[in-house]
Amino acid sequence: MAVEPIAWQGDRLRLLDQTLLPAREVYLEAMDHRQVAEAIGSLRVRGAPLIGIAAAYGLVLASLRLPRGDMARFLAGLEEAARELASTRPTAVNLAWALERLLGRARACASPTEAVAALEAEARALHLEQVEADHRLAELGASLLPQGGAVLTHCNTGSLATGGMGTALGMLRAAWRQGRIVRVYATETRPLLQGARLTAWELWREGVPCTLIVDGAAGALMARGQVAAVVVGADRIARNGDVANKVGTYTLAVLARAHGIPFYVAAPTSTIDPATPDGDGIPIEERPADEVRCLAGVPVAPSGVDVSNYAFDVTPAAYVDAIVTERGIARPPYAESLASLLSGGSAND
Repeated sequence: MAVEPIAWQGDRLRLLDQTLLPAREVYLEAMDHRQVAEAIGSLRVRGAPLIGIAAAYGLVLASLRLPRGDMARFLAGLEEAARELASTRPTAVNLAWALERLLGRARACASPTEAVAALEAEARALHLEQVEADHRLAELGASLLPQGGAVLTHCNTGSLATGGMGTALGMLRAAWRQGRIVRVYATETRPLLQGARLTAWELWREGVPCTLIVDGAAGALMARGQVAAVVVGADRIARNGDVANKVGTYTLAVLARAHGIPFYVAAPTSTIDPATPDGDGIPIEERPADEVRCLAGVPVAPSGVDVSNYAFDVTPAAYVDAIVTERGIARPPYAESLASLLSGGSAND
């Protein structure tokens, strides 16, 4: 049974607090855009597609509370709210993409009242599009996976990350239902354990066979022939196919290449950023040191030790065997295949 991490309720946004999983299922009600921004920044809501959806609804909440007497002032207030929301997670391109899409819709309106209605309709449409994209992506991607094998994944890319059936995890769900794969290996994903707390929880709820592993065990499993493919999500894909994803993804890609294992990326086309030529142009978020120094609030390292806590890394396109989207499967050279997908054409698969 898929979980519902986000729900629009007319004048408020209901969010599942993912920081409390799997111990407790607690839902929050955001009444304004600042509460949505706090939820995104604190990882109560997370996953590139889902934070785009949350930010879109956050902008709707902002519009409901802005004065409607003057269109120029209304748009200025809306743009300020969008800046606050966009600043919460700089790496995930879906966030800025969703906000700009809604701002464009508002700018085309003649009055604030018209804009408020248009913003809500656009946010709902964006949400539905993601749910539908997940299903198309999952069915396309499942066909890539070898019959009877086990697949390794990293972080969380399921319903909790998209609001639909998921990207990489959606692929694995579909492949398992089709009888193509027999097991999912989920990395625990330090320091915040999204793989252990979220991915393992989602798969366990659905009865999908899952083995949780420590991050450092991936190479040993590959060396023993226990991994048939690696499938991950993405927070931003550059024009050339370089992929920003949860830190540790690059390591898995290098290991997969060394062992002759296919490495696939699953993401909606909204994650592709044609304005960024390559991975060097992707901003990488660095999060608080205590996320590494502590585990569930308990110190596990000296309080004064230096910490590097990059939330993401960039996997060069050369290590990616295919990028699965709702519009098709792209293969190298990605500059051509991704551009074709974005323009409405077919990829080179």
